[in-house]
Amino acid sequence: MYKATINVLKQLEKQGYKAYAVGGYPRDLYLGRKSLDVDICTNATPKEIKEVFKNVKLDAMKYGSVTLIYNKVRFEITTFRKEIKYEDNRRPVKIEYINDLEEDLRRRDFIINTLCMDSNGVIIDLLGAEEDLKTRRIRMVGNVKKRLKEDILRILRAVRFATILNFDLDPDLEKYIKKYGRLVKKLSYERKKEELDKIFSSPNVKYGIDLLIKLKLDKHLEIPKLRNIIITSSLLGIWSQLDVLEIYKFNNNEKKIIKQINELMNKDLLANENLYKYGLYVSTIVGEIKGIDRKIINEKYHSLYITSRNEIAITYKEICKLLNKKPGSFLKVILDDIESKIVKKELINDKKVLKKYIINNYTSI
Repeated sequence: MYKATINVLKQLEKQGYKAYAVGGYPRDLYLGRKSLDVDICTNATPKEIKEVFKNVKLDAMKYGSVTLIYNKVRFEITTFRKEIKYEDNRRPVKIEYINDLEEDLRRRDFIINTLCMDSNGVIIDLLGAEEDLKTRRIRMVGNVKKRLKEDILRILRAVRFATILNFDLDPDLEKYIKKYGRLVKKLSYERKKEELDKIFSSPNVKYGIDLLIKLKLDKHLEIPKLRNIIITSSLLGIWSQLDVLEIYKFNNNEKKIIKQINELMNKDLLANENLYKYGLYVSTIVGEIKGIDRKIINEKYHSLYITSRNEIAITYKEICKLLNKKPGSFLKVILDDIESKIVKKELINDKKVLKKYIINNYTSI
């Protein structure tokens, strides 16, 4: 990623433009953390960037941004700009391209995200980011009240960065988040979930949850049950306890798993039929919530004779041949029966044993 970043910066400079990696990548590099992608700021316009890199996407061009995939690294390249007017406490509706790096940095949210790196790998700090990284604090760029009200997503982003990096919130920032926290109600549920997912997925999730509660954001985010949850190693284990399935937007797989967790919470987790039906992943999450040792669940699950129907030692073709019958609805009856008995350990999953059982019980079906 480092080499790819240097190459992209040098290609822009070769065409006469200024260009710097900015925000998350130089910040994470400074902290010794891994980054997934790279933001670059430049005085080149989107059209000029496209002339340098032919395979850029211009989908965010109206905000002065283009996306580039270079050597399998995703780059978000944005023209130096001022954001003149915001709409709905959320997004800039009027921007102006500029030619000054420091002025571009002043539109960014937090001081720690203003660190830059040039094409020689030299770190550039114009607004005091290194000091904030050393003292482990999240501080707003500019007037806190004004910047929070410009874009209310910054309220959740502040908590997210504090959580992920295990940093403290600057006292001024904390004060105004408490004052204007109610504004997060205006955010879409998709946006709120996106930020909460990152907080709930962090190794520092307990700190993040404590921050949300301390700032009274749990109320404004409609997750009052956050105060009483058991922290799990799974993101969906946390969501399952918040009772917001009908409010927040989950994909079909997330909905399915959350429903399964809630179902299993009301059943005997260690019963063979439940371990088999819900699987190891869901069973482990429920075990964490119920306080059942993961090792016990693991051992019990792996002692099952089968963990899926495909593992049954006799096939439907073999059953048909055994009974001298063509395929029909009777197959489901037989397979359901032997599956249940194998799971309950009332039958051994052995072809000879299963054939004998079928002959003894289903010859006249």
